[in-house]
Amino acid sequence: MIVVNFKACVESLGKKGLTLAKICEKVAQESKKEIVVCPQTPDLCLVSKEVSIPVFSQHIDPVDPGSRTGHITLESVRSYATGTLINHSEKRMKIADIEYLVKKCRNFGLTSIVCTNNIEVSMACSLLTPDYIAIEPPELIGGDISVTSASPEIVEDSVKKIKKINPRVKVLCGAGVKTGKDVKKALELGTEGVLLASGVVKAEDPEKALRDLVSGI
Repeated sequence: MIVVNFKACVESLGKKGLTLAKICEKVAQESKKEIVVCPQTPDLCLVSKEVSIPVFSQHIDPVDPGSRTGHITLESVRSYATGTLINHSEKRMKIADIEYLVKKCRNFGLTSIVCTNNIEVSMACSLLTPDYIAIEPPELIGGDISVTSASPEIVEDSVKKIKKINPRVKVLCGAGVKTGKDVKKALELGTEGVLLASGVVKAEDPEKALRDLVSGI
């Protein structure tokens, strides 16, 4: 699985985000590979109505509906999103809040991807039984060197320890992933896919970048 996080980049805002999502849909259909998009929150409705591939939220706040001005509740996105990222390195959360959201996603039938920054946090989060754990060393996020090249031992050790604790949890990796070679290496290290952003969102030719990425599967 390839998860494309649109972040809050101007290149993925509004109509540009919809165009990017349609490119992801096109490549997914032609390659018969699973590509998930995570649009900016205001664009969830727009994108989900126009594409057939999975659309995930970038974040959900650990709160119930009510007097929650400015918060993003699971109930508010579930009509448009089929899953969500949780605890991205740019939106860190407490372990209790991660647990709350993983359980709530499970109850509402949403896929949960918990992002982690190291092996210890990955092991702790695996006990919560999210659908996926995405290991992303924060110092490599947005960089030009993939985690699969810079720190392959982190990926491989994370997979082994997560699977030992909870075999039901699937593992993704991210940070610096940009090419089909990076994806191929990620799979060889035991993951089920990758989570990336700038490698597609900021690419000069996003479609070409995506085709290169799926070539590694």
